[in-house]
Amino acid sequence: MVSYVNALLYGVGGLVVAGMALLVALQERLVYVPVLPGLTKSYQITPARLRLTYEDVWLRSPDDVRLHAWFIKLFPDCRGPSLLFFQENAGNIAHRLEMVRIMLQKLQCNVFMLSYRGYGASDGFPSQHGIIKDAQAALDHLSERTDIDTSRIVVFGRSLGGAVGSVVAKNNPDKVAALIVENTFTSILDMAGVLLPFLKYFIGGSGCKGPKILNFLVRSPWSTIDVIGEVKQPILFLSGLQDEMIPPVHMQMLYAKAAAHNRQCVFVEFPNGMHMDTWLSGGDQYWRTIKEFLKEHVREGRDDESSKTDVVAK
Repeated sequence: MVSYVNALLYGVGGLVVAGMALLVALQERLVYVPVLPGLTKSYQITPARLRLTYEDVWLRSPDDVRLHAWFIKLFPDCRGPSLLFFQENAGNIAHRLEMVRIMLQKLQCNVFMLSYRGYGASDGFPSQHGIIKDAQAALDHLSERTDIDTSRIVVFGRSLGGAVGSVVAKNNPDKVAALIVENTFTSILDMAGVLLPFLKYFIGGSGCKGPKILNFLVRSPWSTIDVIGEVKQPILFLSGLQDEMIPPVHMQMLYAKAAAHNRQCVFVEFPNGMHMDTWLSGGDQYWRTIKEFLKEHVREGRDDESSKTDVVAK
């Protein structure tokens, strides 16, 4: 009996040690995948290939990392909403160009696509603290432009991008008009148990009932569930129910947390939506949902109204 207990304890100890080793050695590779298998870090195409009007934008993050972005306009003088798009964790912004091409047509908007540090043409290496700085630099640049309606900047984040966007929206209520979150996780701490099931007994987010003894090893926790409840702007949640990467319950939990503090939250499910193709499988309903959300919460003429208010105040 004693030998059996000892063997069990050694087994549990071995799992903990193995989990610690995996977290320390591989976590960045699991969370951030700038280069897809068989491809290179560089862009395979540019917006010009799709005949899109765009500008190469070079930025400096607050910690002096050189960043690249594309600002794609519907047409040169477009004053429609400007979407600051934060991508998923894998690949680069070139892989999203076909989706963005359709987005411009369907939503009559501009799209600013940022390459996180370590992705695409941007320098550096990805990390949570670094990417938050990158995202802030992108928003600061967009909000200082004179060729767009800066009162209609909308943050749109998919998967990892939803975690990034939630932080940016929370930190900038005066610059971000609304937030759109698609197929995003509650936290990387919760996702650890999804990707490596045995870790769920040792690691987890705020809702986890386990001991969480390995949480201190996670360098990029991205706890969206703790951020989303502090976002004051209108939020649209887009959830693909066939998501094979992030359990759809994560989106439901994010919505519940946000809606408890924010009455301007909208949650929409797409029965056939998978992690990467909800925009495609959702068809017209997907784009109509976003368009209606923008029409209600990011109205035209807000810039003019604020200017008139400033004149009156003076």
